[in-house]
Amino acid sequence: MRLTQGLHRSVQVRPEGTATIFGTRRRTWREVRDRVARFAAGLAALGLKRGDRVAVIAFNSDLYIEAYYAIAWAGGVIVPGNFRWSAPEHIYAMQDSGARFLLVDRAFAPLAEPLAAACDLDGVLLLDAEEAPAPGGLQRTEDLIGGNAPMEDVCGEGDDLAGIFYTGGTTGRSKGVMLSHESLISNFLATNAVVPYPADVVFLHSPPMFHLADAACVVGVTICAGTHAVVPFFSPENVVKAIEAHRVSAAVLVPTMFGMLGEYLSAHPADLTSVRQVKYGASPISESLLKQAMEMFPNAEFMQAYGQTELSPCATLLEHRFHKPGKDGKSWLRSAGRAIYGMDVRIVDEDVVEQPLGTVGEIVARGPGVMLGYWNLPDVTAKTLVDGWVRTGDAGYMDEEGFVYLVDRVKDMIVSGGENVFSAEVENALAAHPAVAECAVIGVPDEKWGERVHAIVRLKEGASAEAEDIIAHCKQLIAGYKCPRTVEIRTEPLPLSGAGKILKTELRKPYWEGKTRSIG
Repeated sequence: MRLTQGLHRSVQVRPEGTATIFGTRRRTWREVRDRVARFAAGLAALGLKRGDRVAVIAFNSDLYIEAYYAIAWAGGVIVPGNFRWSAPEHIYAMQDSGARFLLVDRAFAPLAEPLAAACDLDGVLLLDAEEAPAPGGLQRTEDLIGGNAPMEDVCGEGDDLAGIFYTGGTTGRSKGVMLSHESLISNFLATNAVVPYPADVVFLHSPPMFHLADAACVVGVTICAGTHAVVPFFSPENVVKAIEAHRVSAAVLVPTMFGMLGEYLSAHPADLTSVRQVKYGASPISESLLKQAMEMFPNAEFMQAYGQTELSPCATLLEHRFHKPGKDGKSWLRSAGRAIYGMDVRIVDEDVVEQPLGTVGEIVARGPGVMLGYWNLPDVTAKTLVDGWVRTGDAGYMDEEGFVYLVDRVKDMIVSGGENVFSAEVENALAAHPAVAECAVIGVPDEKWGERVHAIVRLKEGASAEAEDIIAHCKQLIAGYKCPRTVEIRTEPLPLSGAGKILKTELRKPYWEGKTRSIG
């Protein structure tokens, strides 16, 4: 298995079909492959050798997709950078990975000089199609494409390293997850076998391409010879306009995006009926928000994907047919679905011993997509990758039908007065309040209880609610000891990671600074 195989196949089956759409720019699969081969030749001419790492810091674009394939075509390894990072965070990832080249777009061109000064780079290139002069004297990737003849495809294959994806850093210093060609392709094939893309898929890329939730779709849509419709970053306006303009048929969104789309659409009605498939995941979702999302996309089949970067990324899927109440009043909507084809999923205790059905423990998985390990972190790899099983760090349980129910990150469990409280359950209750736009639940220090359940919420525009109202609402849905004891109401959006997850570490910091014990 090699990443470029999908590109070659797309040219065979849809040579003149639309491969990429970005703004007013459209390219066919034949054009994209030619550009990729020339781009790769340019990189090789600059000294890129097999296995060399190439860092990329850019907003989404059709050029980013070409970079993924050009780096692979030349035998290199892509290291996508989170564009929300500070310069020191980028420097850490580039120094850690040993990146030899850096690609930046115009938005991040100011980073080029400090990163080049701090890292041992052989070249910094501007990923840009504009004819305007490159800032800072950077060399344009368009000049590489225009100035080089296509080179032979020398892409790696199988267990060769294809990319190093740095985790979001929400639980500490980022770790470089090493993914192979086989892991990326086999995980897509297993996932797509359970829930195939719509025929002749037009896929909207709105999550950041540095994150595997979207990068996996770069791989998958190419394998299927579909069409990549790209917006530079998520905003409700970007997404709605792209769906209408390009008749998008499939998309991946995270729960926070649904909420923002709902607020936008209430003031700017739009036709989203072309969308036939919506995958969501990355963080828990309330049933009320999911219902709202299904109303926004009336012709779409919904499916939830659960996994993580270390699994390339999918472990389980909740198919559309289970987005309804189950037998005997069971709610499948509360689950993250069942294992994809070829994936083993278990619930284990601290000693990695499998637990009985219905028992909360740590979710572990093995199968198509398992990482090679963490770059330069053999000890951490040994603790996370045990006999082929990835220890996810997520708490959950499995029922008698194989459905996995997430309860929280293990480390996000709040212990208050000797009782365990999983914040996801509290957040689900909070999100059902009609005035709540977004929320997060954390444990904060409490002299009496050790920790207390603290909720941070942002209300919908024009809505009003007091802390007492919100607490009373929660008491109607969950046990009293799980309800927030304190509620902070904010007007500004809560801080998000690049993947759209709420950054609880940032929310916790003010409460735990100076404490001898921390739950960050």
